[in-house]
Amino acid sequence: MSERLYNFSAGPAVLPEPVLAEAQRDLMALPGVGASILEISHRSKTFDDIIRQAEFNLRTLLAIPDDYAVLFLQGGARLVFSMIPMNLGTGGKGTLDYIITGSWGKYAAQEAAKFGEVHTVWDGNATNYDRLPRQSDLKLDPQAAYVYYVSNETIQGVQFASEPASGDVPLVCDASSDFLSRPVDVRKYGLLYACAQKNAGPAGVTVVILRKDLLARSHDSLPGYLNFQIHADQRSLWNTPPTFAVYVLMLVTKWLLTDVGGIDKMLERNRQKAKLLYEAIDASGGFYAGHAQRDGRSLMNVTFRLPSDELTEKFVQGAKERGLTDLKGHRSVGGIRASIYNAMPVAGVEKLREFMDEFAATNT
Repeated sequence: MSERLYNFSAGPAVLPEPVLAEAQRDLMALPGVGASILEISHRSKTFDDIIRQAEFNLRTLLAIPDDYAVLFLQGGARLVFSMIPMNLGTGGKGTLDYIITGSWGKYAAQEAAKFGEVHTVWDGNATNYDRLPRQSDLKLDPQAAYVYYVSNETIQGVQFASEPASGDVPLVCDASSDFLSRPVDVRKYGLLYACAQKNAGPAGVTVVILRKDLLARSHDSLPGYLNFQIHADQRSLWNTPPTFAVYVLMLVTKWLLTDVGGIDKMLERNRQKAKLLYEAIDASGGFYAGHAQRDGRSLMNVTFRLPSDELTEKFVQGAKERGLTDLKGHRSVGGIRASIYNAMPVAGVEKLREFMDEFAATNT
């Protein structure tokens, strides 16, 4: 099949077509290099220019200040779950504070408990993570080493509209599934990280944005790869980085800057896409039931259920026949999950909206 489908996968996810086209065009040989990005040394000037450009693009898009390091790491969120308490957990006299609003926050807290005393500030498990806490719900430890939260939970489809206040305690954020989808005030964070395979590139690279003064917490007894200070000192070149993933991330950030026009424009487009689907849910007369409470709905992952498992399977199959794929929800929530990351075209969401309206009308 040569025709591209509308891929609503939660990740690895859809990439911008101009990025895919450029990567395809230059895959055999980068212009002026005579070799593929897959073949060149990470110590070469060519790759050094690529990784520097990727960092420059990120700093431009997010207005990242000079007193923050930008790291390109491997191992995904699962590794960073451990790196954070190992590196930052020595900085407080109290606990490691975790706000748990979904599956990924829960997994992160489980890993952190291996390295320190985890204090669960708030946990939405009782309602299957369908809502977010108010600031007044958060019982923070002012002596904590850091406060950790997930800005957008892909499985449950809940997203913070703004970051929780952590006072003088460094705020740590897993922004994997809404990274580069909206403006972020980086200065409010001690550390913000994101796996690339939602909005920033292919699987294989994780971006860590870290306030430089916190690097002092990375002690020498840590294994080398797990030490943030080493990666910062070596500009993410201490080991062989995921060169192809960094290259594609550079292309994606260039696309955001030049084709889209920046993060504010991307947010406008993302709001437009999400509105199409949430309007269909709310206008269905209860045929579609959204998982997330309205004030915590995600712009990235729209989750909803149908009246029965049989109708859910029929919906998934019917959507697939129309070129709308990867819509089945996670087993812990069920139903449907439409992931509408940056690169999902408005046309794809419009087509899904049309199918949702038609399906509800013919199956009620």
